[in-house]
Amino acid sequence: MDNLSSQYQSNGFFDELIDNKGKPRPPAKQLLGYLDSLSEEELEKRKLMAEATIQEMGISFTVYTEEGNIDRAWPFDIVPRTIDAKDWRVAEAGLKQRLKALNLFIDDLYHDQQVIKDGIIPEHIIKDSKNFRPECVGVSPAYGVWAHICGTDLVRDEDGEFYVLEDNLRVPSGVSYMIENRAITKRVLPELFENDSILPIDSYTSQLFDTLAALSPRDIEDPEIVVMTPGIYNSAYFEHAFLAQQMGVELVEGSDLYVDNHDDCVYMKTINGPALVDVIYRRIDDLFIDPEAFHPDSVLGVPGLMRAWRKGNVALANAPGAGVADDKVVYAYVPDIIRYYLKEEPILKNVETFLCEDPEQRAYVLANLDSLVVKPANESGGYGMLVGPHSTKKDQAMFAELIEANPRNYIAQPTLKLSTSPTLISKGNLEPRHLDLRPFILQSKDSYVTTGGLTRVAMKKGSLVVNSSQGGGSKDTWIVETKGR
Repeated sequence: MDNLSSQYQSNGFFDELIDNKGKPRPPAKQLLGYLDSLSEEELEKRKLMAEATIQEMGISFTVYTEEGNIDRAWPFDIVPRTIDAKDWRVAEAGLKQRLKALNLFIDDLYHDQQVIKDGIIPEHIIKDSKNFRPECVGVSPAYGVWAHICGTDLVRDEDGEFYVLEDNLRVPSGVSYMIENRAITKRVLPELFENDSILPIDSYTSQLFDTLAALSPRDIEDPEIVVMTPGIYNSAYFEHAFLAQQMGVELVEGSDLYVDNHDDCVYMKTINGPALVDVIYRRIDDLFIDPEAFHPDSVLGVPGLMRAWRKGNVALANAPGAGVADDKVVYAYVPDIIRYYLKEEPILKNVETFLCEDPEQRAYVLANLDSLVVKPANESGGYGMLVGPHSTKKDQAMFAELIEANPRNYIAQPTLKLSTSPTLISKGNLEPRHLDLRPFILQSKDSYVTTGGLTRVAMKKGSLVVNSSQGGGSKDTWIVETKGR
């Protein structure tokens, strides 16, 4: 191929691989040099090899549509995204700091609520939160940790600095695709892994196992850990099965478990009789995990599970109620939460955020709907959003009504100049596409951050929506040790 970096146009955005002078950034030098050595035919061959690998490995996700559930092959771009290890170490420290503070915050909310008494966050924000669970008040999980597995979305703006876009502390998904992306890339571009400059990611499942094992109420060497799934029709079922298999633990549905009313312990039904369960990595939302405590008509959960958890007989990861810090309105207060609990300045910045419940900020949002991104407080997956510059007057009018009707439920942020990365769009044709990054942070006895994370790509030209359910794709993420660093 011709020299990629000299022909490539990043259109004024910060590009992850190529600087504004058309030169490869240091972490991308080896990668771009190698891609330059491939013919268009060879590059296309590697792309087809990736698609065949995805089919062969059965890597898929489910999209919910009006016509029914559609199982789709995982959308993948073979050109990796590279990040300098020096930059990543700063982000990693910032993520650990953020999760430490958020867990202290959640624990405080279910106990003394000192953060409210001291005026750091208004009481009504928590009182009106859809994810505050009164059933969790007074519970003290091991190590004071509620969000054991978190997926925090990071973006880079035009300055190349990492910003936190949002925190996902309920049932974050995507880590299996991060791991599989690396497996695919090793098949497609094996020559690039011959040196040690690309940092490995393969320790995640062992780190997850250790994180969960540390939560066991019983002090035993080999606690019984299970992954609890809603079942095969869930969009993330591939991931549930993948993680259970990789950790060597049982994948269960609610019907496979029961709570014994005599000892309030959780048991798994097996062909050898009941097996006492110590830790449940649950991939089911709070309101469906226990029909006794929440939705009485839920068939996904286990009657009495909250009772067993409250008595300390089983550990749940993530803990019920952790989603109170998942609220996009609470997000706006996280920098103050970090300062309050840790007496430190945040290492990672938030994206500027306007709270629609504040009359002055609401007036600004309503006057600038054409240039802002408006998000509901508790939606995920890119649903229910208004992306101002890509919206119609009709969309803006509808969102103005929604905001006026329920201002507490909406925030707005500037439309970011999200960073881009070269993406193989057609035969031999690399074009810039916007992307974000979801690293995963584990916390119990110890804390751990993935080496990079899941890079999600907006495959449509100019689009800022990266979610796979909305047509986005993904890339392998390389944290690269560069010489002289």
